[in-house]
This record gives sequence, structure tokens and C-alpha cells, in this order.
Amino acid sequence: MEQVLQVKNLTTCLRLGKNDFPVVNGISFNLHQGRTLALVGESGCGKSMTALSIMRILPSPPALPSTGEVIYCDKNLLKISEGEMRDIRGNNIGMIFQDPMSSLNPVYSIGDQLLEVAEAHLGLYGDEAEQKVMDALEDVRIPDPKVRFHDYPHQLSGGMKQRVMIAMSLMCEPDVLIADEPTTALDVTIQAQVLNLMKDLQQKKGMAILLITHDMGVVADMADDVVVMYATKEIEKGSKRQIFQHKAHPYTEGLFNSLPQVHQPKEKLNVISGSVPSIKKLPTGCHFHPRCPYVMEVCRQGEVPDFPIGEEYSTKCWLYKEKTCE
Repeated sequence: MEQVLQVKNLTTCLRLGKNDFPVVNGISFNLHQGRTLALVGESGCGKSMTALSIMRILPSPPALPSTGEVIYCDKNLLKISEGEMRDIRGNNIGMIFQDPMSSLNPVYSIGDQLLEVAEAHLGLYGDEAEQKVMDALEDVRIPDPKVRFHDYPHQLSGGMKQRVMIAMSLMCEPDVLIADEPTTALDVTIQAQVLNLMKDLQQKKGMAILLITHDMGVVADMADDVVVMYATKEIEKGSKRQIFQHKAHPYTEGLFNSLPQVHQPKEKLNVISGSVPSIKKLPTGCHFHPRCPYVMEVCRQGEVPDFPIGEEYSTKCWLYKEKTCE
């Protein structure tokens, strides 16, 4: 399977006052054509910051320039000029943002906003641009695209707005689509429709998807590969089958155990004790150790290395110093 994007040791810091605090700390993964990689973890762990770092759209200040490598077409996107990066955004790497309600401009019609993409990125104008917009709206199964073309965002439901965002992201047929919590604001039925739409379009266009989510049901439905993040760091990564079968890291185990079970009383829900630490007060050693039921003395100090526990499957946990998973 062709590798389309390679992220190596990606690190991003925010300067708050006189101090620099990491919000993404040494993340590495590969995206392959036609496959979906899910970036999973609680709110505040650095998932969205990872996506925004790849796209180089974090506000500066407070964000400092990211370090590491983001390799696309043999170029490190962190080192190229802003002009080159602007050409790649939208054209080659598209992004669907978390909230479609705030991502669309309320004073421009849907058609005008999509035409702007056709003109800016594809160099299309007039009838040719309008036809491209109609095709994009049909691709995402928006009914009556000629009518919707003239609608404003407030006239569309949440699900329709999300479809417009997907159409906007896919008009240039990018190699990579970054979807940041694409179904968060939608009800369950519309959620399923949007996810099925993304899968169908991926199959049709062969793009790689980086899916950012905290919903393990979405991961089960969409992902081929998974990276679990906690408090700025990746702590487990492998195929979906490996992650779901072994849940090697105690945090991953906690995520699965906290899922509600059929017929389970609400008061019996399992929870991970404590909360995600502030970036200003990250624990030394393994960042999860204050919440971990298996904590050992070695967990409290120093960097935790990646322990390989299977083919292309690893975790940052001292429990796996001498273990392997088949």
C-alpha cells in the first residue's frame, strides 16, 4: 500500500508567559493510500493540535514552529515556505473541522463558498466552476444541489452543513483528508450517514484519512490503524485488530472498560480515575502514572521507550518490557 504522508517525531509547543509547554510531543505515524488511521484519546490529549500542526494553521503566538518531520511527496511540510504550504492545503491535504456550524461563513451562500475553492485551488471560473461545485454537492449526496447552491448556512441542518464541509474538502481530490471529530455535533442517524459517505468517497477516490475521534464506536467502524494519545504523547499504536484485541496500555484498557455495556446500570459505569493533566503540570515519567492501576516505581521518572509487542505494534508501557503479543 503506497505511503502518502509520514509524520516523524512531530513536536509542537505553546509559549505561555515566559515558558514553553508541549502540546504535541514526539508523535510518529504513517498514512497509506486508501486506509484510515484513527487518532484516539480524551479531550485535551493533543489530537487536534497534531492535525493543526500538520496543516501549519496554529496561531503564532502562542504556538512556536513545530519540529520533527511531516513528509509529503519527499518534502518536509514543516520546512517549506508558507506559499508552498498554501498550495498544498486544500489541493493535496484537505481538512474537515470539528464544528461545521462555525466553519462556514454565515453571510455567503453555500455556492459562493464552494466557488471560492474552485477558483482559488483549481483555477476554474464561470460555468466550469459552477459545474464542479454541482458535482461536489452530488458526490456528498446533497439533494437538489441547484437549490442548495443558493442557500445560506443557517438554512441547512447540521448534517447538511457537514456534507458541505466534506464537499469543500474533497473538491480538489486530495491525497489526504484530515477529519477532526467530523460527527461530534450530529445525532446518531446523521453520524452514520456521514461516516458511510466518507467511506464511500474514500473507496471511490483512494485517499488516506486521518480520523481524529474519542469515540471507539467510530474507530471500530472506520479505522484500519490506530494511534492512542494521552497527554501530548502517543502511548500505543498498531492495527485496529491489535488495539481492540490486546489493549496493551493501561490507558487503552481504561478507555475500553469505560464504554457502556448493554443492560449495564448507569451507576455501574467504569471510569478512569482522575483527569487529563494540564500541559502546565504534566507528570514526570509516564504521564499516565498518577491514574494507572498498575503503576510501578520505574513509571514515575524518565522517558518511557516504545516497546515492540507485535508486527508494527508497540506501546509506551514498562509492563511490556519483556512481553510480546501474537
